[in-house]
Amino acid sequence: MRRAIYTFLLVTQMGIVVTGGAVRLTGSGLGCPTWPECTPGSYTPIPHQAQGRVHSWIEFGNRLLTFLLVIAILAAVIGVIKWGRKRSDSKNVGWLAAAQIFGLIAQIVVGGISVLTHLNPVAVSAHFLISILLIASTISLRQRMLNTPRVALQMLTRKMGRVVLGLSFIVINLGVVVTGSGPHAGDLMAKRFKIDPRTISWLHADSVIALISLTFGLWILIRAIEKDDAKELAGQKIGLFLAICLGQGLIGYTQYFTGVPELLVGAHLLGATLVWGAIWSFAFSTKLLARDSSSKTTTL
Repeated sequence: MRRAIYTFLLVTQMGIVVTGGAVRLTGSGLGCPTWPECTPGSYTPIPHQAQGRVHSWIEFGNRLLTFLLVIAILAAVIGVIKWGRKRSDSKNVGWLAAAQIFGLIAQIVVGGISVLTHLNPVAVSAHFLISILLIASTISLRQRMLNTPRVALQMLTRKMGRVVLGLSFIVINLGVVVTGSGPHAGDLMAKRFKIDPRTISWLHADSVIALISLTFGLWILIRAIEKDDAKELAGQKIGLFLAICLGQGLIGYTQYFTGVPELLVGAHLLGATLVWGAIWSFAFSTKLLARDSSSKTTTL
């Protein structure tokens, strides 16, 4: 039951990113042109709506998924209350559970701002980045509640791991800017970032190449200097991350040279959530953000 609850929460947090992307890729970002109502005077789409029946129901459907996320968060919070009170890290899991609630509130508010500002790219980007932070929080909460194994890395490996984690966040942010300056803004009339799409795309691609190169170097370092337990766990985690990055890079280059088709953009968005999920799982499992390797270690 515990595994099912926290896995469901993680899948839902990632899934809401993908469905939000589907709204943009279908041009349905303003299918419900107001907020919190779909149209003035109605919380649901109405017949003969100016935005079109398909666009309005796609956007409304995405809003309905928020209720699924609410159920997942409530289940997770109840689980923390039931199973987390007697844990040695009860304060940590409590804060992680609270982050889910406050994060959901932030998402609802920023989502409303996105609609009311007619998909301003700053608001839309913030909407996505909050989801990224919530995914990290969810992974940390899930790993703690399931008591997954954790190992401490050598100092050199830890420092390089932090660089890879930080660069991953930069890569994702650059990808958000690429999307905000490209053709898939959610509506034909939506504003874009005033940045040359070609220039920011190549900057994003260069950062991905740097990330893959550093990740490969980190994998070699782990295999070379870490002890057996750390070598096995960290090697598997970073190996998975490297494989996802390679797949994501292939999708990115393919979509760029094929005119940015919607299906590939959707796959790339899913890949971005998997990239972040994989590197955060590595960070948590290897105590990457710990202050030191002693018994007083402060972890994620």
